[in-house]
Amino acid sequence: MEKRHLGDSGISIVPFVFGGNVFGWTVDEKESFELLDAFVDHGLDCIDTADVYSRWVPGNQGGESETIIGRWLKNTSKRNSVVIATKVGSSMSPNDSRKNLTKAYIIKAAEDSLRRLQTDHIDLYQSHYDDLQTPVQETLEAYAQLIKDGKVRAIGASNFGADRLQESLRVSKELGLPSYVALQPEYNLYDREGYEKELEPLCRENKLGVITYYSLASGFLSGKYRSEADLKKSKRGQGVKKYLNDRGIRILNALDEVAKNYGTTSATVALAWVINRPSVTAPIASATSVPQLKELAKAVSLNLPTEVLDQLTKASAY
Repeated sequence: MEKRHLGDSGISIVPFVFGGNVFGWTVDEKESFELLDAFVDHGLDCIDTADVYSRWVPGNQGGESETIIGRWLKNTSKRNSVVIATKVGSSMSPNDSRKNLTKAYIIKAAEDSLRRLQTDHIDLYQSHYDDLQTPVQETLEAYAQLIKDGKVRAIGASNFGADRLQESLRVSKELGLPSYVALQPEYNLYDREGYEKELEPLCRENKLGVITYYSLASGFLSGKYRSEADLKKSKRGQGVKKYLNDRGIRILNALDEVAKNYGTTSATVALAWVINRPSVTAPIASATSVPQLKELAKAVSLNLPTEVLDQLTKASAY
């Protein structure tokens, strides 16, 4: 199966990343194990999570997703079969929205994540959100220590603006500190403008890997939400309301047509479009059942011709 380099990290992954935000939220531990087994059985190899997943579930403390992944790794001995990407910087308190990328916080959070994941290293450790109160140099020095200690292989940024990402890359170069090798932005057929206008040129210029989140627009691009009444279909429904407009419906209609012609689903086609974006390394997608995962995974091998990709790009013009 095709693998793509994650920037200059030396890490290569299949262009489909499993989104671990569902573990401990919409799927329990047993279902999570089944999904992870199926994921690896399909030749896929990168799992994305964060220390705060699934903090928002009543009764949870944060770290539930990492804990489930860690138990699966221990039970299956598949640590060497997967690339683990996790994140740091968001408060573990559900009522605290502050971001923290100080050196002391990152070092402690990394130890906590390693313990939950039951591993001795994190493959890709990502700044979850930018912390405007902490100097870039301090954050990068924390990562330098973790890399020196063998606890982290490579670092990435998530939800960074172009200016701060550029500053981080500059400081890394000037001070000889570890550099972000990857960016995790929101990107899908609907949410294109923010990434394409400012971040994509920067990522291409610096040869960064790009792992996209909300690659299916919170499930909207699956086609199951076409009216406000449909929003009650899942726990993520309310996050889809903003897509129910003329442009959103136009995108769904284009996906319907392509999916019908290729005997697949709208979600698979939507992921294939992201995979074919030249700057993208891999999209993140979540699944809550093995059949759903199997269908989404077909996006890796769905070879859409240029004219079909152009058709989707035109239908989603902003």
